[in-house]
Amino acid sequence: MTFFKTNHVSEIENIYEDTRRKISIDIKREDKIHRHVSGNKFRKLKHNIKDLQSKGHNKLLTYGGAFSNHIAASAAAAKICGIESIGVIRGQEIEEKLLKDINHNPTLAYAKTQGMQLHFTSRSAYAKKETAEEILKLDKKFGPFYRIPEGGTNALAVKGCEEILNHNDEKYDIIACCVGTSGTIAGIINASKPHQNIYGFSALKNHQHLEIHQFTQKLNWRVYQDTRFGGYAKVDSELIEFINSFYKCTGVKLDPIYTGKMMFKLFEMIDGNYFSEGTKILAIHSGGLQGVKAFNDMLKSKNRTAIIF
Repeated sequence: MTFFKTNHVSEIENIYEDTRRKISIDIKREDKIHRHVSGNKFRKLKHNIKDLQSKGHNKLLTYGGAFSNHIAASAAAAKICGIESIGVIRGQEIEEKLLKDINHNPTLAYAKTQGMQLHFTSRSAYAKKETAEEILKLDKKFGPFYRIPEGGTNALAVKGCEEILNHNDEKYDIIACCVGTSGTIAGIINASKPHQNIYGFSALKNHQHLEIHQFTQKLNWRVYQDTRFGGYAKVDSELIEFINSFYKCTGVKLDPIYTGKMMFKLFEMIDGNYFSEGTKILAIHSGGLQGVKAFNDMLKSKNRTAIIF
């Protein structure tokens, strides 16, 4: 279990400084934790895998879509820790495409190289994945397993995400993070100090993320919806241009689903004088870069500008 260090501290880089208004943005490089098990996925899997092993399991089962960061990270972590892994993948049509060309999907191709057994299911069955009936079907097919939810979010995941912040981060007024299944922001909220506000930037459209209340009692947070780009995995040329310009200026790579939209919104807020003078912002880079290759393939197929990667 030496892979999951007890106290992993990520480096912090300054990416923006307004000397006149004394507003700054630093970025915490959680994406550098590990090449394949990076960012919030490392944090979410840490205590789940420790719990799995303490209970004598040797098989992990989890869920995700065709380009899921969680699926890729779970497969890699399981291999590193000597655990079998099963990925329940949404969409049976994906299996047919993979049978024709394994490289059609870089995420799932990578998961297979890590030893993950892929189980494709219909979208209707996937929508019922939390029901006892569907879980029993999987148990009959694969035998006993340790089950981790889609995106990795559960109480143990939140516990891991609480470790993203440490005493060195107390100087910041605002902690910014991406929001998907809400585990990461819940952990950050729990670890935050009374003077800090947590800003979550949702990858989803018209989703209030009320599930955050399941994991925290604090109220020092708010979630900004993706009203600019149209929802999950939706992008336009302005976002791609921003991501590429950001990389040229800072050397930091962003993804178009999560971190790219978060940073775009932060700078939009600065330009609109949203923050008061002297505000110190810490943005959490939660990883997610493994999916950029597939996203670039899609952009190139449509003759659109790709992400520098």
